Amino acid sequence: MILTEYNTTSFSDFSLYCGDSINIMSQFDNQFDMIFADPPYFLSTGNGKVNINGKYIKFDKGEWDKVRSSDEKDKFNLSWLMACKRCLKDDGTIWVSGTYHNIFSVANCMDLLGYHILNLIVWHKPDPPHSLTDKRFDFSAEYIIWASKNKTANHYFNKELMALMNDGKPMQDVWTISAAGQWEKMCGKHPTQKPLQLLYRIIMASTLPGGTILDPFAGSCTTGIAANLTGRTFVGIDQSSDFLNLGIRRRQAIADTNIATDLFAKMAVNPNEPTVLVNHARLDLYNKMIETGICYLRAGDSKGSLLVMPGFERIQYVLLHNGGVNCKLFKLKSKGSFQIWTKEALAKYGFKPTHAPYYVVLQFDNQNQIEIKRTPNLYENKYTYIAKIKSISEFLGYNIHEENKNIRL
Repeated sequence: MILTEYNTTSFSDFSLYCGDSINIMSQFDNQFDMIFADPPYFLSTGNGKVNINGKYIKFDKGEWDKVRSSDEKDKFNLSWLMACKRCLKDDGTIWVSGTYHNIFSVANCMDLLGYHILNLIVWHKPDPPHSLTDKRFDFSAEYIIWASKNKTANHYFNKELMALMNDGKPMQDVWTISAAGQWEKMCGKHPTQKPLQLLYRIIMASTLPGGTILDPFAGSCTTGIAANLTGRTFVGIDQSSDFLNLGIRRRQAIADTNIATDLFAKMAVNPNEPTVLVNHARLDLYNKMIETGICYLRAGDSKGSLLVMPGFERIQYVLLHNGGVNCKLFKLKSKGSFQIWTKEALAKYGFKPTHAPYYVVLQFDNQNQIEIKRTPNLYENKYTYIAKIKSISEFLGYNIHEENKNIRL
């Protein structure tokens, strides 16, 4: 068959194909660093409604999601998983989402095909809808299998970044992430849309910038949006032109740098990730702060000051810079806390503060400078000199502001 892109979008990092995934994947060969697959869960009854406690509830996502027998599920899962294995690079990995309706079949089929299951991630949703029946617990979790191509594959895993996103501790296999919010559905809705925060974590854990990612059940292309926002190339396949058109609208939206930056910031939010106090100081004061291990600034909303804002309780680092350059990163001696000193107390350490009688003081380990793996550009015109709180992954992981060249806008 001749492979033809669907409604070419002119984005070199975002390619779509409409049709049967297995047929289309037969044209690819060992070229993807990662695959994320959100296959049918086989939940829909086909009659459009189910009777639960005497009430008829619409519960039909479409023909693609209709209930099937165990043999039918296994046959389907074997077919597309076999096609995925052919597409995956030898050191690539695959992630497959599901519920109890399909995930056991997926696991069994992976085992038969020689995949090596690395983890079973429990995706816990903190805000699930109530069960439609009073005979069951509320459903608050889905499951995601992470697997390599075989047991000898040397797959990539960014364990260090995952720990940084988890308060410095190795990340576990239970992830608490809310379902897709309204801010992710401004271009339209998909009935099984995954949250960008989930795909962001998966992509950051298992790929490098510049990698190529496939989604054989692309839907509204959440995988593609997360991939492009983090500097990866995306290939998506779906049988529905309506859903692919929704994906195209979402990709067109992030061609606006302001929208892309806003979406990335929301996507990368992590309530467990340590934060960094980023503070400008004139050169002589910058040197004195590093010499003494004391960072100080005024409190309040004024130039050179800091508002106590969300994320302050997770501050574990201080980054000092001088007008956007000479960036140096250090760990605080006390996490998520600060002291209030008088200008007289600061004067004992050789400082000469003159702007206020009291100052916020954070003490850091000045003997152990931390390597910045992604040199930040902190120059922001009039905002350069205002203290900020940023996520540690912006300096030790991925920073959209520094890697805009990876986003083919």
